[in-house]
Amino acid sequence: MTAGKLSQQLQQQQQVRQSMCSLKGSLRTLAILTLVSFTYLSFNSLHSSYFSSSSSSIAASTVSLAPVTKKTTILVEDYDDDEISDLYHSPRVFKLNYEEMERNFKIFIYPDGDPNTFYQTPRKLTGKYASEGYFFQNIRESRFQTQDPDQADLFFIPISCHKMRGKGISYENMTIIVDNYVESLKSKYPYWNRTLGADHFFVTCHDVGVRATEGVPFLIKNAIRVVCSPSYDVGFIPHKDVALPQVLQPFALPAGGNDVEKRTTLGFWAGHRNSRIRVILARVWENDTELDISNNRINRATGHLVYQKRFYGSKYCICPGGSQVNSARIADSIHYGCIPVILSNYYDLPFNDILDWHKFSVILKEQDVYRLKQILKDIPDNKFVSLHKNLVKVQKHFQWNSPPVKYDAFHMVMYDLWLRRHVIKY
Repeated sequence: MTAGKLSQQLQQQQQVRQSMCSLKGSLRTLAILTLVSFTYLSFNSLHSSYFSSSSSSIAASTVSLAPVTKKTTILVEDYDDDEISDLYHSPRVFKLNYEEMERNFKIFIYPDGDPNTFYQTPRKLTGKYASEGYFFQNIRESRFQTQDPDQADLFFIPISCHKMRGKGISYENMTIIVDNYVESLKSKYPYWNRTLGADHFFVTCHDVGVRATEGVPFLIKNAIRVVCSPSYDVGFIPHKDVALPQVLQPFALPAGGNDVEKRTTLGFWAGHRNSRIRVILARVWENDTELDISNNRINRATGHLVYQKRFYGSKYCICPGGSQVNSARIADSIHYGCIPVILSNYYDLPFNDILDWHKFSVILKEQDVYRLKQILKDIPDNKFVSLHKNLVKVQKHFQWNSPPVKYDAFHMVMYDLWLRRHVIKY
């Protein structure tokens, strides 16, 4: 082979190799471009799908949320000035919970016991222990009663110590009657044993009810006590028990209020000296010229309804505890538009976890009795007017009715019970 032919063959082989490299490069470039194209299209497709899906979700969410937003707006707009006032610790929470209570709260009343003895029915609806009687009657007039115990949130033990008192039964025998009645319910029904009585309650306004039930320890410890004597020194447990307002009904005169210019007496109290604080109150202030303090109830011979009319003319009405820490004088003061001055060391006030008592009353310790006049005189006029206006707003909460009406004393007690309905069942 000549040198010329050899050189020609080498050139041809080199051209073939160059062509092969060029083809491989083109294929590689095409593959890369194809991969990039598919990647771009995939991302673009995903983005479009996501955007479309998100838009649909947002639209769907907007549609589904719209009624809720509208409903919430309606609830807020439904509040009137009284219901959203700062008289309540949490006005909107109270409003919403109250509505839920009215819809869903159910009470089962044990049917056992002869109504002609100590069970089921109240002794009477008048006098200073009328609150107990009204509750017994109102619970049956309301929508809260259920005949199905499996639907009940709480169970009412319908025994009345006030009726026992009316029949002259001794405290010792009252305790035996209460104990036997509760034991019969425990043996006949399964409901007490499921919670050890934590979802059961009883109602008593007379102080004999406190004394009679003290001899039944498991009832005091476990069940909810709705009592007019909510003093810590008789075993009252605030987070468990309920303070029942002691209201002397019917009221002798119409409700007072919006009449601050007619209230010229600084402070008023008249009553029996049946407690240490009342003795001190009468001794220190009986002869004062600005405080109207009498150490005995006003004699009816002095005129018709003189005692009640004194509430109308007073700015502040002193409410010291008597034989028990409670007093019907607080509800009297509220009804007649006289700002109550709570003079007590151990008193869990009715509806205290709902209402802010500092907005419509003056709360003092018993040791403040010696400075009582100066404390009241130091309250500015605008503060007095504010307290008085708020007092008028809460009057409806301390009024019993038959049948019961919205926001009255019965419904407020039921709301307190509603707050205590959550218990552990075994």
